[in-house]
Amino acid sequence: MSIESSKSDFLSRIAPSSNVWVRRLTALAPVWTLLALGLFFSLASDSFLRPINLRNILAQISTLAIFTTGMTFILLLGEIDLSIAEIAGLSGTIATTLYANMKIEEPWPVLAAIGVATLLGFINGVASTRFRIPTLMTTLAMGLMAAGLNNYVSKGRVNNNVPPISSFLGSGKIPVPVVGDVPVLIIVAAITLLAGYLVLRYTRFGRYVYMTGASKPAARLAGVNTDMILIAGMTICGFTAGLAGIISTGRLGGSQPVSIPSYLIDTIGAVVLGGTALTGGRGGIAQTVIGLLIYGTLRNGLDSIASIDVFLKDFIRGVVLMAALVVNVLLSGRAPRDKSN
Repeated sequence: MSIESSKSDFLSRIAPSSNVWVRRLTALAPVWTLLALGLFFSLASDSFLRPINLRNILAQISTLAIFTTGMTFILLLGEIDLSIAEIAGLSGTIATTLYANMKIEEPWPVLAAIGVATLLGFINGVASTRFRIPTLMTTLAMGLMAAGLNNYVSKGRVNNNVPPISSFLGSGKIPVPVVGDVPVLIIVAAITLLAGYLVLRYTRFGRYVYMTGASKPAARLAGVNTDMILIAGMTICGFTAGLAGIISTGRLGGSQPVSIPSYLIDTIGAVVLGGTALTGGRGGIAQTVIGLLIYGTLRNGLDSIASIDVFLKDFIRGVVLMAALVVNVLLSGRAPRDKSN
């Protein structure tokens, strides 16, 4: 046997194992990003690792966590929803209007608001599948309609008469032994993320979401009704946007006549930062949790360093997030797709 053939045989044997380790390391790129940010801010700020500050981070990302749960379904399908911020704003306005102006007793104002948001998500899905309109355009139009309805119903005014249920979900606290008072919105966010994880991980619908996102034609050939899966995903995203709107209203102490634009950017950014592919079929709720922690760590960490100019914080945040997105997306492109079983 020649030296060249021996070398080739040796490389062919070690290549598979080395590829496995490369895939494992690149799949953990978001985790390395989170650890690096946590280490940096813990060294740069004495207050960063204090328990009360860590709890503040969880509270700050809780509303975003509810948004990202629904968006994870959409991105796994290889689609996009640009209407979540406007639907959330409309949800809060409907709840406060029904409760304060129309004197409808609870829990109907909150249920009606979430119901309308869910219906709008359903309409997004039906319009995209029935008329073959790209979700980019469907949800963009829905966002404009929801924003217009919000302005019309609110008459451009902030309504501070918030339903007690919304106030409890957004600002309430529950005493927990040893831990102390825990904000209710953290508990709601954790339950929402857990529900999304269980659906994607252990249900047939979750497997179909991955199959549809990985290859829609192949999923159709396997007998999956991809249109119904997309409609269901859009409906879920509408529901989580409505729930996030109710919680945001309770936390801010009033419904807003205009949507908060950062909700959309932060939601998509957090999901992608965690490793969920924009092209669909790869990622999940576990990755979204990592992306949320990266977002929360970065925002809170920059605020904890007094020496950083307040006018530079948004720029620094954007630079770090852009770098993390580029690294994570490039590396995750080498990782294998999630299995659907």
